[in-house]
Amino acid sequence: MQFKHVALVCRSEEKSDQFYIDLLGLKKISEKTIPSALSNQIFNIDSEFKIVNYANDNIHFEIFIDDKKHSKTNRIDHVCIQVDDLESFLEKCRAMALEILQVPKGDAFITFIKDDDGNLFEITPD
Repeated sequence: MQFKHVALVCRSEEKSDQFYIDLLGLKKISEKTIPSALSNQIFNIDSEFKIVNYANDNIHFEIFIDDKKHSKTNRIDHVCIQVDDLESFLEKCRAMALEILQVPKGDAFITFIKDDDGNLFEITPD
């Protein structure tokens, strides 16, 4: 089995670029549009979506751009990524005014951040 991608929703391509390119250091590898008929067949949503793909050799995010996204509360869905330097990464998050949540667990912390669309990312050190 091989991991292929994670699909998430973001409200704007500009904010998506800031998060996935500027913060995570990924490359924008492709863009496409899914027509409303296909979206309706797959997701039961009668709407056309632009999809932007960001990736490196280890990870691939497929981001659906949807400015009509409704916020969810009490979410448990998240993506976990490992970073080389946690403190440096969190400094970049603070500079971008991203929400950071560090929850004590024993002698350490579990760290999460939220992107501008409320998508939750667990961040683990290398």
